[in-house]
This record gives sequence, structure tokens and C-alpha cells, in this order.
Amino acid sequence: MASQTQTLNMRLDRDSKKAVVRAAALRGLKMSDYIRVVLVAQAKLEIEASKHQVPALTADEQSRFWSALQEAARPTAAQRRLGRLMRGEL
Repeated sequence: MASQTQTLNMRLDRDSKKAVVRAAALRGLKMSDYIRVVLVAQAKLEIEASKHQVPALTADEQSRFWSALQEAARPTAAQRRLGRLMRGEL
């Protein structure tokens, strides 16, 4: 027995629609087919990631997260004071 399909309506700004149309054309798909393929695949990835409590990050988010990890942390005034206290400077 085939599953029943349902309709999903969405609104896109002009630039977003142009991008989706272009991406669909690159894959040789109609816009609705492209949206279905990409959207459902991404949704399944995020559902699977949530089972393991692993956030799904885009490539840009991964890059920014990695960059943040590489930066030296700047201690707060309270942390600097605690450091001086621990070194016996206070």
C-alpha cells in the first residue's frame, strides 16, 4: 500500500527562491523535488543526531566552533583575582 502524500506550502524571499531554483537545476530536478530530497535528508540527519545528543552543525558553524576553541580564553576579573589569590599574591 502506497503512503498518502501531503502538501507543504512555504514562502521564500526572491533571492532564496532563485538559489533553490538554481540548485535544483544543477541536479536536474524540479524545485519541489529538490526541496523534498534536501529537506527530508537534512531532517533525518538532525533526528538521528538528536538521538545521540549530538548537535548537527553546518560547515560554517563547525568552522566558527573550531575557531572559538582555538582562541585563548580571556579570564574575567574574578578569575584573575582568584589566580592571584591561589598564587599567594593577595
